[in-house]
Amino acid sequence: MKRMIVHGQKEMLQVAVVDGNRLIEFYMEKTDNAVHLVGSVFKGRIVNVLPGMQAAFVDIGLSKNAFLYIDDLLHPHLERQPAVKPTIEQLLRPGQEIVVQVMKEPLGSKGARVTTHFSLPGRFLVYMPNADYVGVSKKVNGEHERARMRVAGESIRQKGEGVIMRTAAESESNESLQADVQFLRELWQGIERRAIHASTPAELHREADLVHRLVRDLLTSEMDEIWMADQESYMKTEAVMQEMAPSLVKRMRLFEKQGSVSLFQQYRISEQLQEAFERRIRLSNGGDLVWDQTEALTVIDVNTGKFVGTSDLEDTVFRTNMEAVDQIARLIRLRDAGGIIIIDFIDMELEEHRDQILQRLEQLVRQDRTKCQVVGWTRLGLLEITRKKVREHAMHQMLETCSTCKGRGKI
Repeated sequence: MKRMIVHGQKEMLQVAVVDGNRLIEFYMEKTDNAVHLVGSVFKGRIVNVLPGMQAAFVDIGLSKNAFLYIDDLLHPHLERQPAVKPTIEQLLRPGQEIVVQVMKEPLGSKGARVTTHFSLPGRFLVYMPNADYVGVSKKVNGEHERARMRVAGESIRQKGEGVIMRTAAESESNESLQADVQFLRELWQGIERRAIHASTPAELHREADLVHRLVRDLLTSEMDEIWMADQESYMKTEAVMQEMAPSLVKRMRLFEKQGSVSLFQQYRISEQLQEAFERRIRLSNGGDLVWDQTEALTVIDVNTGKFVGTSDLEDTVFRTNMEAVDQIARLIRLRDAGGIIIIDFIDMELEEHRDQILQRLEQLVRQDRTKCQVVGWTRLGLLEITRKKVREHAMHQMLETCSTCKGRGKI
């Protein structure tokens, strides 16, 4: 049974997804955050143009200027693919006002990354005001349904607009899809009107809070129950669901606390999170993973540990690696790891075992809501993955760096 568990506190909202009693996804957001940046739209001013990097810095009102790369700039000269591609200094100049959307939050010493390829997500589709095409989510299976959704997308969009049909749009009526795209179209038109009169820098559109985003993006008919830890969270989530997914409201449950046992404790969520963020993570068969996070990449080492198998070394190694794959795919989502991920599996002699490891990992990362690509085996026998990094690493929100060793783990 799949459950979503919402636990609200004064400073923090935490949402967990469990399959049976196993934690498979976890999200958290500080309630005092002024803005959820990714997806928010700002009117900014070009501060500096960097020809050597083909990029520009944009003041959007944050403590650090945002970064706009030329490939993230929507411009007629770029879209027509001319024989000679224009340079950034031909398209932008210091002092110029520009409307941008945040695609990546500030990370470390870097400012937010922004784009002018705008997209507004709805319950059933993603609306792109300046993209002239229809796309269908890769998670939608069946050519017949994909073709139906593509035709439906063409029928509801206007000339010059683009839409991406989401998995929630499967089997939905054209009326529901039309209502969704009309709401997003009016939302965009409101952003454009505010941009005309707003003083720079200005926030034109704020992305929804965590509850809205999860109901919009995560809640499907596969979710059997939605548990709320308190009455306030229940009422807030119910209001959002009545608007976006009224058919699923009947699956909501309010947790009645008995004694000192909380909702998170009942499903061992806090305990599983503690285990997930350890440097060494035990596998059920006795093997283990060693997880190291650097600024450039994430490195995961697979060890047999206490698992000695039976009589065949290759079988022992393969079984450990196969169990590690399932755990790694789960932990990548829980930790919200991003960027380059390198996995050092135990060496396998048989090529068919390497192929099975690769296929299993590719199958599991398709369940990830964040774009994740299995690149393949390197010449040194390491498995390489890339995962889109859009916000601060979950570990930085969950844990505090030691003031003595500065995160090095040594004194």
